[in-house]
Amino acid sequence: MKKHINLLSITISTIFMVACGNRNADFDACGQINATEITVSTENSGRLICFQIKEGDKLAKGQDVGTIDSMQTYLKKEELIRRKESTIIKKTDIKCQMEAQYAKLESLNTDLRRFLDLLAKDAGTQKQVDDLESEIAILKGQIAAAEQNYRQNNDGIDSEINTLDVQIAQTQDMLDKCRIKSPIAGTVLTKYAEEGEQVTTGKPLFKIADMNDLYVKAYFTTEQLSALKLGDKVTVIPDDGTDNPRTYEGTVGWISDEAEFTPKNIQTRNERADLVYATKIYVENDGYLRLGMYAYVKIK
Repeated sequence: MKKHINLLSITISTIFMVACGNRNADFDACGQINATEITVSTENSGRLICFQIKEGDKLAKGQDVGTIDSMQTYLKKEELIRRKESTIIKKTDIKCQMEAQYAKLESLNTDLRRFLDLLAKDAGTQKQVDDLESEIAILKGQIAAAEQNYRQNNDGIDSEINTLDVQIAQTQDMLDKCRIKSPIAGTVLTKYAEEGEQVTTGKPLFKIADMNDLYVKAYFTTEQLSALKLGDKVTVIPDDGTDNPRTYEGTVGWISDEAEFTPKNIQTRNERADLVYATKIYVENDGYLRLGMYAYVKIK
């Protein structure tokens, strides 16, 4: 068993040496072409009633790609809307309810002004004025108490309505999450579920990547990094198996802040270097670059 493992290790090492070692005089580093991949998972549970994407499909950002059965959630939302409507009806129109008391108060105030005029002309009595003022004070107290009760009742109803609004928004969010959308514009790499399956929240559905913006993860020594900084342009040469491969302009978009030992499947210009820094060289895809393809990087 140990012999087989050693033989396999030697074979893999030989392949990588051939892949990255046949242009020793022409490159500073090499690595594989990668893309930022996103795994889209379900945000709700239920049966996939529509999910017809295929691996290799190109999707637009926000494009609908599937639907989870949402009938029960929809019915719950409708129930909450009806409950809200019936609750709103319970609110009291304070002005309408107090119209009679307001009219009575206005009448008493008019009588009070008339008796005050009569009293000033010695045609009325102080007792008549005092009785009216007392009656007005009592009515104002009754009006204030009634208004307070109505407002408290309406405040309780408003609170109930606000709670129902939150519940309606929650069910609407659940309905929205029953629609599966593509988070980015890209190509479907892998499909993990099929139409008709019962899925639960968090189950992966498909993997997507933007194949237009790719990057090469290459490793450079400290000496080489002295000539590189973020934003620098470099030359990227994909190993497409031809004698005259295409060349691309790449941009240094990320440099690791920590050194690491040279990965076994990576070659550098100085093969004796032990500590190297990982970088990401971003390159625009013209349609000929493929994920996993080896590429050589030359510092300009």
